[in-house]
Amino acid sequence: MDMSFDLQRYMTKGVERVVAESLKATMKDPKESAFMLKFAAASRTASKKRRMAEDNGEHIPPFLIASITSRCNLHCAGCYSRQNHATTDSEPVRQMTASEWARLFDEADALGISFILLAGGEPMLRRDIIEAAGERQNILFPIFTNGTFVDDRYFALFDKCRNLIPIMSIEGGKDITDERRGEGIYDKLISNMDKFRQHGLIFGASVTVTTENYREVTSDVFLDTLSRRGCKAVIFVEYVPVTDESLELAPGDDEREYMKDMVSRLRKERPDMVYISFPGDEKNSGGCVAAGRGFFHINSHGGAEPCPFSPYSDVNVKTASLRDAMHSPLFTALQSGDILKDDHSGGCVLYEKRELVEALLGR
Repeated sequence: MDMSFDLQRYMTKGVERVVAESLKATMKDPKESAFMLKFAAASRTASKKRRMAEDNGEHIPPFLIASITSRCNLHCAGCYSRQNHATTDSEPVRQMTASEWARLFDEADALGISFILLAGGEPMLRRDIIEAAGERQNILFPIFTNGTFVDDRYFALFDKCRNLIPIMSIEGGKDITDERRGEGIYDKLISNMDKFRQHGLIFGASVTVTTENYREVTSDVFLDTLSRRGCKAVIFVEYVPVTDESLELAPGDDEREYMKDMVSRLRKERPDMVYISFPGDEKNSGGCVAAGRGFFHINSHGGAEPCPFSPYSDVNVKTASLRDAMHSPLFTALQSGDILKDDHSGGCVLYEKRELVEALLGR
């Protein structure tokens, strides 16, 4: 690891900031405040576990991304997951079971992992796994969802299990959201947001940043739409081109510089929401934080991968422990090499340099 940058401190402070902002935003809601206070204590305990492991020469990332299903009901334009055949219309065989995911969540808690991002496909198709996550109160589970399966049963679950935080995908206003995600999706998302506010529940928004929407999604008009409905976090994810035809959607240097300046300004001028930018924030952390530096990815079949944009694996958590997966030969090679620190033109250095990753696997 690059010892000139204290990655442990960077990621830990990021977790603490999200918790602190959530506490500030929810002091009027006794139930939410009670949970956030308990989670803040659990987060400190997890930080101590990771710090002790670091002192013993073992790095434990505070984040994990878990794609709990390969199935999705939408066909979003330019979806990298469908292009990589990681997402399908029907549930493939040999997906991880709810009990297998529950075991993995418990292992993560024991190691000191504080955040597990639930992704897919569309994760809300796997209610059994989300219910298992809700029982692990020491871990915060942001759920990256297209929002189409939010219903009264889910509202009841989110009210009961405050460690489940829906992060709904939106591309800007109605026209650009429906163009990419399908007709009627924007209205469904806005309806969901209004109901979350009425129920007093925290939610966030995830935005795929492209050359077409980067100004719109950082505008006061768009952010006001989210803020007045109670959104507490906006996660900007730079579009990763998956075909030559989609290269024009990938932000270039000018768009990245604009996003960097805007996110910095938003954090100062609009503190009502938390703003996270990928890979923008990684630039400040000494390079890409995938492959276990800050997080790694478990796919729906149990394969441990550097990140969702880099679908390569040499170990499976169905037969290996989470700790063993973190120390896989692929992750070890990536952490000790220079690929993660390289500059790159696209949204993901590992996707852009996938030939090098394949070479590490001997392909």
